Amino acid sequence: MSSITREKLSQAAEIVSASGIDVWLTFVRETALGGDPILELIIEGGLTWQSALMVTSTGQKIAIVGNYDADPLDSSGDWDEVIPYIQGIRTPLLEQLERIVPEGGKIGVNYSTNNVKSDGLSHGMYLLLQGYLAGTRFESSLVSAEEIVTELRGVKTSSEVAFVKSAIDQTDRLFDDIGSFAKIGITERAVYDMVHQKLKERELGFAWDPAGDPIVNSGPNSMIGHGIASSTITLEVGHVFHIDLGVIKDGYASDIQRCWYVGEPGDPIPDDVQHILDSVNGAISAAARVLKPGALGYEVDAAARNFLVGCGYEEYLHALGHQVGRVAHDGGAVLGPQWERYGDTPRTPVKKGEVYTLELGVISKTRGYLGLEEMVVVTEDGCEFLSDRQLTIATIGR
Repeated sequence: MSSITREKLSQAAEIVSASGIDVWLTFVRETALGGDPILELIIEGGLTWQSALMVTSTGQKIAIVGNYDADPLDSSGDWDEVIPYIQGIRTPLLEQLERIVPEGGKIGVNYSTNNVKSDGLSHGMYLLLQGYLAGTRFESSLVSAEEIVTELRGVKTSSEVAFVKSAIDQTDRLFDDIGSFAKIGITERAVYDMVHQKLKERELGFAWDPAGDPIVNSGPNSMIGHGIASSTITLEVGHVFHIDLGVIKDGYASDIQRCWYVGEPGDPIPDDVQHILDSVNGAISAAARVLKPGALGYEVDAAARNFLVGCGYEEYLHALGHQVGRVAHDGGAVLGPQWERYGDTPRTPVKKGEVYTLELGVISKTRGYLGLEEMVVVTEDGCEFLSDRQLTIATIGR
């Protein structure tokens, strides 16, 4: 996916230029053991020795890496300058900082108290970097690059949106398979196992931990939220059958929820189920009308939350939406209430090109959980649905 790394590095140069930071520095080592989450967007492969990947406010892209790591980065063509070292990174790093950082300048590094995807610099590496800068004019120059990383992960290029759409297409195909497979009397676990087999056959990845992907719920006794599919709970007449499913295709993720009503052939959809479906869809529509560049996440959430409460239901106990990218929970801004647990993320302005979920549901004490989740991309003056909305509910029978 070298074209994506090139696109994202070019995008990073524009973001850094507008950020007020002189150089954005990603500082890593032994990335096979984890590493900074941003690496998957700016390089292919891994790095072993201490490495400094820098994008300057003037658009330069400079990589200082161990000599055995240099050739792949150099051959990629993504970096303007690849500087190998042997004995230690301190000297070449300081030489480059002297060249590119003005007096009193700022060096942005990847730490954040709000966004896990912007918090890739480990504490040990931060202390190591501080040690290298001690006694130089840069020892007080380190600042958070949270806003740079948040925008780079969140604002998708057209290529990235196309990859997300491809993942959504695969997810829709799986929902069709689920609708054909699921029957009265089968267990949640049987559905879960079938989906895992299909993912293996189609060489698709999981958008979150495979133990809970997909989330499978049937009826009022099922685990709501991040639960595990039960091997004893079966689909029974009168249940709402709910799936939360995300896949990874070509490095990009989907995250969608769909529901069915479990009934005998010819049974009409009960009024209470229909009312919940219409209310949930109405709340999603209310949020979509507010979602546009410049909107704050808590404002979008409030539109959906107020609509649902106005329909006579309790408010949902989570954020309305999150960003999607390389994994299901990606980016930084959250469409959620101003609760302590979300930090500043609900107050982050929405930007064009970000991909979000719009998700909420209602717990019925007799039917189970009816939740829907759609995916949208933010446009110039609103948002566009990437998923085909579920506006009606089908019946699963024998």
